[in-house]
Amino acid sequence: MTATPTATDLATFAALRPRLFSIAYRMLGTRADAEDVVQDAWLRWHGADAARLQSAEAWLVTVTTRLAIDRLRGRKAEREAYIGWWLPEPLVELDERTPETVAELASDVSVAFLWLLERLSPEERAAFLLRQVFEQDYADIAAMLEKSEAACRQLVHRAQGRVQQEQPRFDVPRSRHHQLLGQFMQAAASGDRAAMKAMLGDDVQLVSDGGGKVPSFGRILRGAGRIAGLYWSLEHAYPGKVSYRQALVNGEPGLLRYVDGKVESAQAFIVDAARIVAVFIIRNPDKLAAIAPLY
Repeated sequence: MTATPTATDLATFAALRPRLFSIAYRMLGTRADAEDVVQDAWLRWHGADAARLQSAEAWLVTVTTRLAIDRLRGRKAEREAYIGWWLPEPLVELDERTPETVAELASDVSVAFLWLLERLSPEERAAFLLRQVFEQDYADIAAMLEKSEAACRQLVHRAQGRVQQEQPRFDVPRSRHHQLLGQFMQAAASGDRAAMKAMLGDDVQLVSDGGGKVPSFGRILRGAGRIAGLYWSLEHAYPGKVSYRQALVNGEPGLLRYVDGKVESAQAFIVDAARIVAVFIIRNPDKLAAIAPLY
């Protein structure tokens, strides 16, 4: 007969919940899937004899990781059938900061980073995140994934190589990031095509996710003129109805775009010291449901 968790056990789980959510979200990319995994971990914790566990944290992280791997494998066919590019559900922060969002955004969880992780297998993704983001020892990772330490080192090495190869790194102060996006937002809101083009890198790329529910692009768009033109065309299609708001999108400065007061997209950016070099636009309405309307 399993023991009923005590008040101490419940407090332990509550304290670890933000970390468990962080792992599950980085693995799965959607809030609903991450919350389901954490709930499943809670049910298993509720059925376990917590007093007999050597480490509650190790046990819960292991269970959460395995559940996330299983769910990611189960989502494979769904992801393959997804229409267009798949981007994560954005974690948007406007004004308030809860303990959970602090933990969610405590380390790299940017849209660009999660976009790259989609290229990894479930086990590569788990091993890479546990090592590089959550700084787990290889012995612990091996126990979680039920593999040898050597195999886990290989998983991390392979994943790290793929991510570093494709992930641009720019050491840009957050204040500069905010400033550049603020200027771009003003240019977009006023339909100033030339000003937008000047703030976009020559080789800037744009990835959009509509999920087959709203129009998006089936390929990556490139070029400052073309991308500035997209912003310009929306402003002219809905004159006086398009507005922008700055927000933190997955822990980094981003924009929310509204059409007639309803959120139309969440936008994340990669910037260098002078210009925007990549844009990620999440338009799938299912992924925007948690974002409040403008008024």
